Amino acid sequence: MPSDRAQPESQSTSTLEEIRATRLAKVEQLKQAGQIPYAYRWDVTHHAADLQSKFAELANGEEVAMEVSIAGRILARRVFGKLAFFNLQDETGTIQLYLEKARIEQSMAEMPNAFNHLKQLTDVGDILGVKGTIKRTEKGELSVYVKEYAVLTKSLLPLPDKWHGLTDVAKRYRQRYVDLIVNPEVRETFRRRALITASMRRYLDQQGFIEIETPVLQTEAGGAEARPFITYHNTLEMDLYLRIATELHLKRLIVGGFEKVFELGRIFRNEGVSTRHNPEFTTIEVYQAYADYNDMMQLTEAIITTAAQDVLGTLHITYQGTTIDLTPPWRRVTMHDLVQEKTGLDFSQFGTLAEAKQAAVDAGLEEVEKCETIGNLLNEAFEQKVEETLIQPTFVTDYPVEISPLAKPHRSKPGLVERFELFIVGRETANSFSELTDPIDQRQRLEAQADRKAAGDLEAHSVDEDFLTALEYGMPPTGGLGIGIDRLVMLLTDCASIRDAIAFPLLKPEKAEED
Repeated sequence: MPSDRAQPESQSTSTLEEIRATRLAKVEQLKQAGQIPYAYRWDVTHHAADLQSKFAELANGEEVAMEVSIAGRILARRVFGKLAFFNLQDETGTIQLYLEKARIEQSMAEMPNAFNHLKQLTDVGDILGVKGTIKRTEKGELSVYVKEYAVLTKSLLPLPDKWHGLTDVAKRYRQRYVDLIVNPEVRETFRRRALITASMRRYLDQQGFIEIETPVLQTEAGGAEARPFITYHNTLEMDLYLRIATELHLKRLIVGGFEKVFELGRIFRNEGVSTRHNPEFTTIEVYQAYADYNDMMQLTEAIITTAAQDVLGTLHITYQGTTIDLTPPWRRVTMHDLVQEKTGLDFSQFGTLAEAKQAAVDAGLEEVEKCETIGNLLNEAFEQKVEETLIQPTFVTDYPVEISPLAKPHRSKPGLVERFELFIVGRETANSFSELTDPIDQRQRLEAQADRKAAGDLEAHSVDEDFLTALEYGMPPTGGLGIGIDRLVMLLTDCASIRDAIAFPLLKPEKAEED
């Protein structure tokens, strides 16, 4: 069976410039034949997946008189004189087109040589509209038995022969539109991403939360320790920051009288790029008045398990070959206990920082000299020895106050705060506090952070005076929660890299990469 893949247009024998020139010539030929190679619309009555499902039991050789109209992209062509078979792909899947010269030219009598034009002037990659009936061929392939067709969009560039075989992996991200065309599983990832976020919004709406948008451009960066992007407003003649969190404005809403608010939106942090980090990413932050971090643990379980059940239909998933059980309740364990399990070190027993550092070195920890407090050292031990071992869903609780400037002091453990992070497959997926509502304590912590900024810490920030003013009007006891959408999508769609979960991840320009 001859195929387009073996015809002279193949990238192996022709340059892209030559292919493009050939296809431009076909555009002109289509125009001369009375066809519009860039159409305005097409009436679509059915999609490929619907037809495959509806006629799954149709017997070989059987035809159904019902007429259908579909549209999609040609993925393959097989031409045999007076007969041709195309594979057509729409958003839902693929279906074969059964193209017979006599039938087409009878139905399209007003367009002489319609079948020959179809053979000679179409290519893999073109977008085609067809009308016809349903037939299953003798070989068992469900097909649209075409009566009429129209070239809706003539493609000028060929699809790659072996997209997954490209050595330049970044090209899949750079030309995501091509990746989506030739890899249906990539389209499925982003379809599921949309379903995941829709499920989260729907669940929160059912629980009485409302979504309120907060500013992306801010006069003070805050709500997290991260290096911000800086931009400039020409009219106001002032520097502004792209937000690094939605936290401080959502808390202002709680001060203003809302009791359950959230926002699902983009966050920008001027930091490293890796399989787990992208400088532009998506979070959902949720705040509930009169709640604490224990309530947020229950809410976190409910949001994630509801999304998994809605989208995947199960709480038992596989991530990169490892089975993950999302069935609640999830393990809850303190940072101190986890570090002691993995290192044998009980950081609550050290009297001095020097003593703690020596014990940490003896236990095999690295870079301990940079830690300025025992709390910082505890966190360093956790990141080095514990984090990557937390495969099943685990709430790590009760963090050092030094690394949690916006969390309420623990009600029974001095030096700690009421905070948890959720880890799954060794990655932080959610972060939550019993929110700090004492404006005096909050000022002291923000001023300490400002001192670090003055000393050169690029992730520390200035004091947000307006936020402190809001706290002085009084914020009720509040539980706050942030969930990383990209990492959750990675988990629920089995993506190894965050770039696979983001439709258009940030990449260096090609010339810069070559340099």
